[in-house]
Amino acid sequence: MSGILTADLSCLPLLASALTSAERGWPVIPLHPRAKRPAGHAERDCPGTGRCTDGHRKPEQRATTNPDLIHATWATRPYNVGIATGPAGLLVVDLDVCKPGEPKGAPDGAASLQALCERAGQALPATYRVQTARGGEHLYFTAPPGVRLKCSANRLGPHIDTRAWGGYVVAPGSTTHDGAYEVACQAPVAELPPWLTEMLTEPHKRAAVPVRVHDGTLAARVALERECAVVAAASEGGPNGRNNTLHRSACKVARFVAWGDIPRNVVEQAIQGAGEATGLPPAECRTTIASALDWVIAHATPREAA
Repeated sequence: MSGILTADLSCLPLLASALTSAERGWPVIPLHPRAKRPAGHAERDCPGTGRCTDGHRKPEQRATTNPDLIHATWATRPYNVGIATGPAGLLVVDLDVCKPGEPKGAPDGAASLQALCERAGQALPATYRVQTARGGEHLYFTAPPGVRLKCSANRLGPHIDTRAWGGYVVAPGSTTHDGAYEVACQAPVAELPPWLTEMLTEPHKRAAVPVRVHDGTLAARVALERECAVVAAASEGGPNGRNNTLHRSACKVARFVAWGDIPRNVVEQAIQGAGEATGLPPAECRTTIASALDWVIAHATPREAA
């Protein structure tokens, strides 16, 4: 207990947050004060000594529920608290707000999740929720046994990320320059619904079949076939990830729909097939394609000015 007695007073709420998470069986890691980045050295700067004698230990590997280590870590510096979701047995759905500069009316994470539930004909159970510093939400679920879920970005829809193995979330009680992370609902952590588990489980990729389009002008058909090939070849993750590629390609073809050069349903069907061939869930493909087409068709530059 000496760590508490000698601690900087500003550390005490964060120490309490870390201990509370640990008591729930959720391993924690220190994050830089008023930031979301893990404290400690990066892999490229690893000295290969101490805890890293046998190789660099990533934040997930350093996460702990040991109260003595937690007291020692948070005793002298107000580290924010991160929860290592994989070792904690958690799947956290991260609902982001729209970023500055996005089109007016673009769906945020909460709207995307509501639309997803409506399309699936499902409802989410009440569960433990945390409001994030920027006004989004973290929805905590227990991960299903026997399934090692990974983190995802926009897989369930625009501005919906998930944190599981390989990731972490900022715990309540932490603060950044945007504000504080606060508990929004103290309900017990619910089990992840099976229908969401299915959507987050990597499906077998369908074989990509070259698209041949017979409707529309020659220029529109060539553009659609080319973009379908781009989507089908996309890899997961990073700036060229599957969902981002799907959105960009749909935007490129949407102007031909706006100009009346090709029917919308022809574009939707072709790009949907290309997206599903990469392993993206059908619902995610439909949401991304519809969002891209709706925006471009509503704001398309007239053909004369293009």
